[in-house]
Amino acid sequence: MSADGTDDSAAAPRPIGEEPVDRLDPVDRLDPVDRLDPVDRLDPVVLHHVVNTLGWPDLRPLQRAAIAPLMDGEDAVLLAPTAGGKTEAACLPLLSAMSQHRWSGTSVLYLCPLKALLNNLVPRIDTYAQWLGRRAALWHGDTKESQRRRIRTEPPDILLTTPESLEAMLIGVKTDHAHLLGQVRAVVVDEVHAFAGDDRGWHLLAVLERLQRVVGRPIQRVGLSATVGNPRHLLTWLQGSGAGQRPGTVVAPEPSAVPADATAGHPPGAVELDYVGSLGNAAKVIAALHKGEKRLVFCDSRVQVEQLGAALREREVTVFLSHASLSADERARSEQAFAEARDCVIVSTSTLELGIDVGDLDRVIQIDAPATVASFLQRIGRTGRRPGSTRNCLFLATTKDTFLQAAGLLLLWGRGWVEPVTAPPEPRHLVAQQLLAVTLQQHKLGDQLWADQWNGLAPFNRSAAPVLRHLVSEGFLDTDSGQLFIGEAAERRFGRRHFMGLTASFTAPPQFTVLSGRSEIGRMDPTVLTEERPGPRRLLLAGRSWQVTFIDWGRKRVFVEPVDSGGVAKWTGGSPAGLSFALVRAMRDVLLGAEPPVPLTRRAEACLAEWRSQEAPHMVHPGGTLVTRSGTDVRWWTWAGYRANATLTATLSPITDPVQRPTDCFVRLREDLTPAMWHIHHTSAVDAEFLVLPDVDPRAVNGLKFSAALPQRLAVATVAARLADFTGARSVLREPVRWQLGTAQ
Repeated sequence: MSADGTDDSAAAPRPIGEEPVDRLDPVDRLDPVDRLDPVDRLDPVVLHHVVNTLGWPDLRPLQRAAIAPLMDGEDAVLLAPTAGGKTEAACLPLLSAMSQHRWSGTSVLYLCPLKALLNNLVPRIDTYAQWLGRRAALWHGDTKESQRRRIRTEPPDILLTTPESLEAMLIGVKTDHAHLLGQVRAVVVDEVHAFAGDDRGWHLLAVLERLQRVVGRPIQRVGLSATVGNPRHLLTWLQGSGAGQRPGTVVAPEPSAVPADATAGHPPGAVELDYVGSLGNAAKVIAALHKGEKRLVFCDSRVQVEQLGAALREREVTVFLSHASLSADERARSEQAFAEARDCVIVSTSTLELGIDVGDLDRVIQIDAPATVASFLQRIGRTGRRPGSTRNCLFLATTKDTFLQAAGLLLLWGRGWVEPVTAPPEPRHLVAQQLLAVTLQQHKLGDQLWADQWNGLAPFNRSAAPVLRHLVSEGFLDTDSGQLFIGEAAERRFGRRHFMGLTASFTAPPQFTVLSGRSEIGRMDPTVLTEERPGPRRLLLAGRSWQVTFIDWGRKRVFVEPVDSGGVAKWTGGSPAGLSFALVRAMRDVLLGAEPPVPLTRRAEACLAEWRSQEAPHMVHPGGTLVTRSGTDVRWWTWAGYRANATLTATLSPITDPVQRPTDCFVRLREDLTPAMWHIHHTSAVDAEFLVLPDVDPRAVNGLKFSAALPQRLAVATVAARLADFTGARSVLREPVRWQLGTAQ
């Protein structure tokens, strides 16, 4: 039995407390306090329940290794694959410290990126807390006001919440945040890598610094993470203003938790790559294979989820759906039904990539390919938890392009490479949001002391002065007698529902709520309601077709009734960042002959052979990048990823096509380009070592939440910095360039 309550095959464990353990971390050497088994430091009541209630003969290596640093109050990142027992590795030592030091009030916060993950965790964590007569409670956007009142009057020992809800507690008029949060000693951040890679991570760090001001002392920070390429950097990031001042440890005692050496061979797992050519064909394969088993199918768009779900239903497969635009009740019904069923399929976006429990899985199937190795590791980690079972994943590529992407991803995986997690650069829009939020929290803020609220953490320190000046000049903040107050512009822009719009650090296009009777099914993009289409207007949502009966444009609601078929699914938005430099370079390696370390079906072998014989000669060259001409279409095949190519397009603007956007694989050049023109501008860029930020579409700036609170030039610079990849662009510029020019037509 694994430490998260699921079965897992492993070597025979050593009984708890029987002999010492050498806690060797591949990242940090963890020197033992003494020669005693670290398990002996756990509270005796906790240890009793581990053995007798959970029935575990031993703790997993991660759980053993985490005891000493967490009970000693160190910051830590606990690194393990999915189902590695990270929750228990954090909770058992912190509960023991809570008992040993007699912490009172809400002393531990447990933060998650998803409400569904919190819902899944709270019964388990509350059970552990009750062993010691303690209590855990849940607070997020769906928590009823009656439950919040109880939490305010009777603070739980462990509070599970999101960073957005935590900030709402700090600025809300109903919550005495000093009473509720003033006793916090430790914060656990689950799926910390999911925060660190986007703007929610900056928001998380800023809110933790403000919480530390409320508490009046440093707060222990514990991150739980899946496999990442830069765990030490992730720990330093999580420590915030305490980095370099507080002790910190990366705990990763299991070899599979850290990136493997590139020469060590590919990680274990039954993985296969198939090319099926269409989503309809993928449905046929899924319906025919592994009958009687429980299968989790990942797609990388909500539209794909809906279309595949409908196609599987047509083939009489028991199918459930999960994605972010389905209502919380609809997702919960699907996930619960799937957890209790056997011969069935659940089709999901990345919503089920994180640690939400959907029961014991037999198979994971990936439609096309995720954009990162880290996502793949999360997904394959959902399987192989029963004794005798193996982690597995079947890739079904629906297009030639996604087949090549899958092959490149598996090549990286086989090399033991995992993406480093890096925060988006220059989050000036979140600096503006935090300045407004902390002023709202404090009611008034000294115009010389504002930077102290984040304990010197950049970019919320004095470097934020230009943003502050803009907020004052535009009326978002008012000044009087050396104090800052919320201004009328902020009231108008963000003041609805007690400034709830300030507590979300990300944004999404507006969507219409879809209702069948009184039941909410989910949300749909408004363009599906306005675009011209023949016949009755039908939607595809939750894997079923619905006919629109009434649209309430003012309240953004759509009323529907079920029909047999004909529905359309559509959502806009999404990241324009494209694929990474590393992944696209691996795709190039595949075209040049590198073999993904997995079995390929005959269809996949034929697709790869076609790529290499017919396409590759006009796209790749082993001696460097390639410039090709086909009529008036001139392409520079860089294989550098979208962001590096956007940077190269801007840097070499005199010779790049001003109309066409770059792609992941190539940059379009001027149709009248000559080798002489190329040599002049390319040599100039290489010699100057000066790169230009990509051009920014005004719509991208409008999509940056809180951009209205920034000067236009800073908003544009923020978006441009996030579209750039200077490292990848410089690497490409240094490479030889081969020419394969036909005659212009």
